[in-house]
Amino acid sequence: MMKIKTPRNGRVRRELEKRAPKLVETGKKTLILQGTKTSGILNGVLSEIYHLKKGGAVRFTRKNDNIRPFESGGETSLEFFSLKTDCSIFVYGSHSKKRPNNLVIGRMYDHHVYDLVEVGVENFKSIESFTYDKKMAPRVGSKPFIAFVGEGFENVDELKHLKEVLLDLLRGEVVENINLAGLDRAYVCTAISSNKVYLTHCALRLKKSGTVVPRMELVEVGLSMDLVVRRHRLPNEGLRKEAMRTAKDQPKKKIKNVSSDAIEGTIGKIYIPDQKVGDVALPNKAKGVKRERREAKKKEANERASKKHKEESE
Repeated sequence: MMKIKTPRNGRVRRELEKRAPKLVETGKKTLILQGTKTSGILNGVLSEIYHLKKGGAVRFTRKNDNIRPFESGGETSLEFFSLKTDCSIFVYGSHSKKRPNNLVIGRMYDHHVYDLVEVGVENFKSIESFTYDKKMAPRVGSKPFIAFVGEGFENVDELKHLKEVLLDLLRGEVVENINLAGLDRAYVCTAISSNKVYLTHCALRLKKSGTVVPRMELVEVGLSMDLVVRRHRLPNEGLRKEAMRTAKDQPKKKIKNVSSDAIEGTIGKIYIPDQKVGDVALPNKAKGVKRERREAKKKEANERASKKHKEESE
């Protein structure tokens, strides 16, 4: 059991809040590690995955003898490493006579094992075994296009589960919009049988098609391998409900003095304070004052003359 410590300052508290589960998750990091015994093929697979996930993966090269997925008590070290590295996906490689070239891909929820898929690697080809124009090589960190070909991904439970795990492993950071020119790679997963999937990594070439949408060509750049599903473990229903919880649709906050109309669109009201016109300085105020004085003097003179005329007539 790990001792839980409360944060002592704001910096530590903010770091723990970043690592805490969120309703809207950010990009997932991948933890790549190996068991006590591996093969040359498996080491190549782990290295290639780390190369393709560069910038979003953590690689452990030491042997780990106390990690045994699918066994009780054998997942404690995995959860500890996940907590320390803040990784929510792991790829674990091991090799034995019973399960040669064994690869376990799993997902974490709150740094506890959520689900597991165990596959065997066959017909592995590394990036170095492919010859192509190096100018076509995908850029590091670019967003991939992922295609799943075959009815098995819709009908077979094992392949359905493998599809979900591969999507989380390969897609990278989730974005809402993407520029078509930024698509330079594709992962193609083909269901060969009910328990076998062919995975290959291709570069995308954009060519003129005579329309706005360009024509795409796939060029294999590696890696490529066959994945044979051996075992898989789904999460229990309670854990699935907790992990799949989403934020409720919150009503939009009302903006003051703004309304929308179907015809006129967005309408805004502007409130202007009372204008004190009497206190506003007018141009040529001196001339206006002189005119008013002259008119006042004339009025007074006329009143005096009329009074004097009345007195004389009396």
